[in-house]
Amino acid sequence: MAKKTKKQSGGTPATVALTAAGVDHTVHAYDHDPSHPSYGEEAAEAMGVSPERVFKTLVADVDGALTVAVVPVAGSLDLKALASAVGGKRAAMADPALAERTTGYVRGGISPLGQRKKLPTVLDASATAHSTICVSAGRRGLEVELSPEDLAKLTEAVLAPIGRN
Repeated sequence: MAKKTKKQSGGTPATVALTAAGVDHTVHAYDHDPSHPSYGEEAAEAMGVSPERVFKTLVADVDGALTVAVVPVAGSLDLKALASAVGGKRAAMADPALAERTTGYVRGGISPLGQRKKLPTVLDASATAHSTICVSAGRRGLEVELSPEDLAKLTEAVLAPIGRN
């Protein structure tokens, strides 16, 4: 018989990780609209936050290794810059199913925090222009706001200009 484990109170693996680390953060919940064309833009609109302060978490394949990129929803990921930031040559978006299996989250809800398998992470350097930024808290319709410095520290992220407008 399978052993049942009690789910930790406190929400998603991302919010549990933040609480365990003692990091100041604010969780923002909103009603997710499955018909919205962009998860990140929907989050920015729902929270009334500038899209430059809301960051999306993307998983890419850099020379055969999965790598997390955290970039503003107002722009896109520069794959060449991401590869360069981690000392790689080529980057491509990862297979969505592989990204979901590896991180433990679903697309549109992938958080850079509390992932099933710790992956190298690169945070777009523009994050440091803000006192706080928002990233997915681990499911669609849930964002977490924290300082970019805390995010970088917890994910051991490299800061690099990997976003494009």
